[in-house]
Amino acid sequence: MNRMLPLLLLFFLAPGAHAALPAEVDGQPLPSLAPVLEEVTPSVVNIYTRTRVRVRSPLMDDPFFRRFFNLPDAPRERVSQSLGSGVVVDSEEGFVLTNNHVIQGADDIAVTLQDGRSLQAEVVGTDPDTDLAVIRVPAENLRALPLADSSDLKVGDFVVAVGNPFGLGQTVTSGIVSALGRAGFRGLEFQNFIQTDASINPGNSGGALVNLRGELVGINSAIFTPSGGNVGIGFAIPSSMAAYVMDQLIRFGEVRRGTLGIIVQSLTPELAGAFDVQGGRGALVSEILPGSAAESAGLRPGDVLTALDGTPIRNAQDFLNAEGQAPVGETLEIDYLRDGKRDQARLVIEEAQRVVGGDIDRRLAGAVFTELPASARAGGVAGALLESVDRESRPAYEGLRPGDVITGVNRTRVDNLAELREALDRAPSRAPLLLQLRRDGAAYLARID
Repeated sequence: MNRMLPLLLLFFLAPGAHAALPAEVDGQPLPSLAPVLEEVTPSVVNIYTRTRVRVRSPLMDDPFFRRFFNLPDAPRERVSQSLGSGVVVDSEEGFVLTNNHVIQGADDIAVTLQDGRSLQAEVVGTDPDTDLAVIRVPAENLRALPLADSSDLKVGDFVVAVGNPFGLGQTVTSGIVSALGRAGFRGLEFQNFIQTDASINPGNSGGALVNLRGELVGINSAIFTPSGGNVGIGFAIPSSMAAYVMDQLIRFGEVRRGTLGIIVQSLTPELAGAFDVQGGRGALVSEILPGSAAESAGLRPGDVLTALDGTPIRNAQDFLNAEGQAPVGETLEIDYLRDGKRDQARLVIEEAQRVVGGDIDRRLAGAVFTELPASARAGGVAGALLESVDRESRPAYEGLRPGDVITGVNRTRVDNLAELREALDRAPSRAPLLLQLRRDGAAYLARID
């Protein structure tokens, strides 16, 4: 045994050159992703954000306490920092595509390019419903990444993820498309994720998922992890969805979505049998909103939707995705089953209604309300959605946040946008305005003087 030890040591201590792979085998170069990545990596950027967060003591919310001790009304602030990634999608205009959660609420956004330049960015528009955002940097010597049609992807296709995990700097990982059409994530209205085993970690959010032609097929967004680290289950927003959202954000600063006025739910095996639906695919109409395009077209609860403008509808999420990418004013053909018979209707996408709080009650200036998403209503939630709120407004100061669901005004129940408007119209102007709301499944009460 001792005689073998020197031989083993010689083997392990041999110069590295003897163990290196040759550049060629039988005259053929070894396969490498380097040529593709040379074209891709200059388009992927690192994003660093700074957010000033107000910090208040609960006692500061008591007007008597502030008045008694003559304390200033302005709260203290602390600065939080975060990081992520982004993709240059327009080199001439300087547009960068990233995740909404990467830049949400940020006061300062810095973009670092592969060549070391650091540029200040401004927000063009955000879309929390898909977790996408577009920011803009000075357009100087940028390289844009071309977009592929993600609908051509197949399970098993090779993909490469490029981003800034843990702030280490630009990092490349590879894998395959593990699955398509993933959904079921909380907080997102529109979901159609690409699943991949390419390593995605914190900081990769907003980075690029590319095919072997160097084209963008997805925006890396999330991971499934029981431990906090990568376990080979990552998710990316398809480029087809990202392209539509990006176009809307660049044109309007927001995504102008419409509605057909249909509330749907996925078919269970029991429901499929009850409605005589072969294969169990489709979206069951559970509610038709009064005065909507669907009501005018004659659709009824109990109808089973099977296609929208040629796009197959397998479940409720498919319908929401297809409806959410249809421009306002466009006429769509909808295929459905009723009593086992196939039929078709033509509907026009109508603009979603909004209520500007300041137009009804000056105390709500800076707040904009809209109807709840169809998915929330299908889940049994009723009320009106706080779509946006100015960070310097009175509602924001009193703690209201975008995404809050207003369920009551002065203890009068509110089930929809029309009832919110009526309740605000009746609210006394000299008394405090009490708003009942739900946030993350919990109930709160906000008082606005």
